[in-house]
Amino acid sequence: MKVLLGAVNAKYIHSNLAVYCLKAYAEKYGDTSDEISIGEYTINQQLDEILRDIYKRKPDMLCLSCYIWNLTYVEEICREIKKVMPQIIIWIGGPEVSYDGVKVLERLPEVDGVMKGEGEQTFCDLLHFYQDKTADGLQNMKGIVYREQTGQIVENEWRKTMDLSKVPFVYENMELFEHKIIYYETSRGCPFSCSYCLSSIDKCLRFRDLELVKKELQFFIDHKVPQVKFVDRTFNCKHDHAMTVWRYIKEHDNGITNFHFEVAADLLNEEEMELVKTMRPGLIQLEIGVQSTNLDTIREIHRTMKFEQVAEVVRRINSYGNVHQHLDLIAGLPYEDYESFGKSFDDVYALEPEQLQLGFLKVLKGSYMEEKKDDYGLVYKGMPPYEVLYTKWLPYEDTLRLKGIEEMVETYYNSRQFCYTLPYLIRHFKRPFTLFEKLAEYYEENGLDTLSHARTARYEILYGFARFYDAERCEAYKQLLTLDFYLRENAKSRPLFAGDERISKEEFRLFYDREDEERRYLENYENMEKRQLRKMTHIERFSYDVLGDMKEEECVLLFDYQNRNPLDHQAKVFCVTEEIRELCKQ
Repeated sequence: MKVLLGAVNAKYIHSNLAVYCLKAYAEKYGDTSDEISIGEYTINQQLDEILRDIYKRKPDMLCLSCYIWNLTYVEEICREIKKVMPQIIIWIGGPEVSYDGVKVLERLPEVDGVMKGEGEQTFCDLLHFYQDKTADGLQNMKGIVYREQTGQIVENEWRKTMDLSKVPFVYENMELFEHKIIYYETSRGCPFSCSYCLSSIDKCLRFRDLELVKKELQFFIDHKVPQVKFVDRTFNCKHDHAMTVWRYIKEHDNGITNFHFEVAADLLNEEEMELVKTMRPGLIQLEIGVQSTNLDTIREIHRTMKFEQVAEVVRRINSYGNVHQHLDLIAGLPYEDYESFGKSFDDVYALEPEQLQLGFLKVLKGSYMEEKKDDYGLVYKGMPPYEVLYTKWLPYEDTLRLKGIEEMVETYYNSRQFCYTLPYLIRHFKRPFTLFEKLAEYYEENGLDTLSHARTARYEILYGFARFYDAERCEAYKQLLTLDFYLRENAKSRPLFAGDERISKEEFRLFYDREDEERRYLENYENMEKRQLRKMTHIERFSYDVLGDMKEEECVLLFDYQNRNPLDHQAKVFCVTEEIRELCKQ
């Protein structure tokens, strides 16, 4: 039997760990002669393109992985593929169908069954069933919802959780994952009970054998994989496990691979913090779910989080200067109105994470949040991703306002393109939330919110905004935006707000002549001639102390684009003011 495991990903760079695990597990433990292949698609592809690929592969059985971002698309595939391949067997699985399998089969008569929960052993059992055609095979199979020949829908009991160490490593052939994000898991389940999350339903927290983990980490390191994203829900919930992994990647660091972890910051202890402090800049990045700082909200969603401890940990890690931190907030939670969310935003913004993710509540099937929707006056979209529209605390008008703020945060904060301009601009507003609120209003009032803008145009727009709200300091904003621009952009054409070139041709010539001979500043340029030095660097004169307290005093900076900060990708910067003055006197 030919089996196709299909995954419809959000983006091309994503890979679907689940279907690779099913295939690897079946081939290792299934004792089956089935021909199993994988088809990875994206929600950005035309449906006809996907249908054509499935049809040409001629599978007897199609299994599709369902998530909140692809369910609508997967359902459409099921309906249409059955029209052109009426004999095909279709099974679906994944978190988006596991908890309402009966309803899924009621609305999708084309689908034969749903694999609920962990699918590795269930998939093996299904393959045996279709090979052997045992009369009672489906009746006694755990972890499925299926349709009998009579059309009746039957839901069987859940399957017990499996030994995670039995799941084979899926990345032996790295050619299959070229230009893809690598996802990896060392634990399943979650120790917490957050009401908006399905991970809390799986109370059987278990871990992969650490000797296996070390071997697999070494594989990634040997292959110089750019980034490995751990999908463990709370990576540091078991101290010894986390320490073993972190020690190993530190001791075997190849100088290239970055490892991404989702952690509970308030669980990080002193030993873990001291280890993190010693890591290479860019070796790890941490994602920390704050969600809200409103104590009533935290209590109501069954969240275990002490914000004071989170704040202390985040600030301390920031002081190390070697770890990218990504902090999350969720809009639409109970007891959180517009002003309360603004306070949560300001609390987290003050911690200065590299990224501040402003997300909106997704009301997942099977979650406690769904059960409480009437109590909360929670109204959400009927189609995936079931995103909140309004609650009894947050009217739809305020949800729309937060949507605009979210876009501004992504553009002007999370891009890390305005690291010097934003702090200076915020001084004009009573709090950070107000700045992004006014930015969103500025976009809407000037018809900018419906247009697509080039990256460099964002600098011009921010200058216009700053000039509108704080006209007295226009020159300071020009120079700060110029600084931010050249920190990220190795551009040879100047933006309009930067004005004319402030460094003379003679100053350029003298500086690079000396640097070509003595290499006072530029590293890793040993084999480059003077022309190449100029191509990979930039010199800019400022009339303000743009790196300091913005006093009106001359400042000349050298931007080195070959040596960038691994956390924010900014060019390395040298102050060469005295060097330029000295050269000009000669």
